[in-house]
Amino acid sequence: MVLSLAIVGGEAAYQIIDRRAMWKWLCALKEPDGGFRLTLGGEIDLPLNLPHDSPSHTPEQPDLFTGLADYVRRCQTFEGGISARPGAEAHGAYAFCALGCLAILDAPHRIFPRYLDMPRLISWLSSRQYAPEGGLSGRTNKLVDGCYSHWVGGCWPLIEAAIHGPTIATGIETPSSGIDDLYSREGLIRYILCCGQDQTKRGGMRDKPYQPSDAYHTCYVLNGLSSAQHVTRILSSNGDGMIPPWTYEVLSHLDEAQVYNEEDRAGILKGIDPPVAAY
Repeated sequence: MVLSLAIVGGEAAYQIIDRRAMWKWLCALKEPDGGFRLTLGGEIDLPLNLPHDSPSHTPEQPDLFTGLADYVRRCQTFEGGISARPGAEAHGAYAFCALGCLAILDAPHRIFPRYLDMPRLISWLSSRQYAPEGGLSGRTNKLVDGCYSHWVGGCWPLIEAAIHGPTIATGIETPSSGIDDLYSREGLIRYILCCGQDQTKRGGMRDKPYQPSDAYHTCYVLNGLSSAQHVTRILSSNGDGMIPPWTYEVLSHLDEAQVYNEEDRAGILKGIDPPVAAY
């Protein structure tokens, strides 16, 4: 709901939210170990969303971010993926949420290697893309699902930005050979365009060919398509505890052998930072 209002934008949209009441509710969900409950009295989980305007915390006045990075670190499993809570099974959606949480706290190139075993995480994420489908799965030994085009596919821009670190803004879009990509953008795009679209009069996007389309998969499949068709670059990072801790630019990813027409390029979500876009 909050992100929907952020997309709409404008002071009137933000005034709809009772920020004091929301802050009080979020604080009531926070656990001493750094995790959050989904509801009052509910299960403890990785936080699926956090406000951007949290003040920097001090030992005397801890905020919602206190202990969060350490909690994320404890959620990394022996496989290398991220689970909802320590000791649970690694899942693509929680990998995205974990990276998003860390990216809110600090720039990816600084905080990811500080709290995560990046080689193991990259290995696990790479294993989520299958051949010959080209699509992504959410867990080990599970079938591909269109929604993971976002949950898993959305991890790659953050990881690639972390690996390359800050760069100079150019605004210039140059063709890529694909050699530096950590996953097959072409494979994912082919799966989305060939298998992810409901070809009936119903329209929309879907999990896989024999499934009907729905709003959930339409949202996340299109998010994944946009992610695969664009590249995110860190421009600067201040590291002084301010939110957001880094700035970025998003450019079209141009392939030497592009497998789709330019009119099939998805847009980017304006006004929302990459870590939390489309939660």
